[in-house]
Amino acid sequence: MAERNQESFPFAPYANGQAMARSDAQSATDHSQALRKKKRIRCLVYIAVFAVFQIVVITVFALTVMRVKSPKFRIRSVTIEELTTDTNTVSPSLNLRFIAETTVKNPNFGRYKFEESSITVVYRGTVIGDVAVPKATARTRATRRATVTGDVTTANSDLGNDVSSGFVTLNTISTLRGKVYLMNMIKKSKSAEMNCTFNINLTEKVVREISCK
Repeated sequence: MAERNQESFPFAPYANGQAMARSDAQSATDHSQALRKKKRIRCLVYIAVFAVFQIVVITVFALTVMRVKSPKFRIRSVTIEELTTDTNTVSPSLNLRFIAETTVKNPNFGRYKFEESSITVVYRGTVIGDVAVPKATARTRATRRATVTGDVTTANSDLGNDVSSGFVTLNTISTLRGKVYLMNMIKKSKSAEMNCTFNINLTEKVVREISCK
């Protein structure tokens, strides 16, 4: 009986070694799974960060580049070429020729092409002349400058008081209609409005103030 017990002892180290091998294999497997899990988590984090970055880029692009604003049409200076007044008490009159520098400010990330238009000159609510504005293009985020020449004349009973004071106020109103071209693919219609007022010093024959809304 003792011999049988002694004969069974050599098999114990083999069983222990087998268990240890299984334990090492399980440990290696767990470590490998943990590494793969970390890689998956890292990959998901990278994807999430990239997605957020893309959303931010698209949002900024939509709010800046793709957002179309209305251009601004203004008169910046006026030079008097000819000016005559008639202080006839019955029907005072004014004859004026001027050269105006106009600007079209395009705030968009695309060129603005506008059609031929005109500037209406108004004195005390009465239209006294029109100035032609040729069609043109304002480049991307740039201001286009151009000069126009106008001839206006009026005979108005209210003119006598202004001539006597030495100052006449005129209004200029206009609308440019055109399209903004984004990346040569997208076209959006936009109008540029003008509403300016300038005061003429009749004695010195110069324009002292220009105000635009």
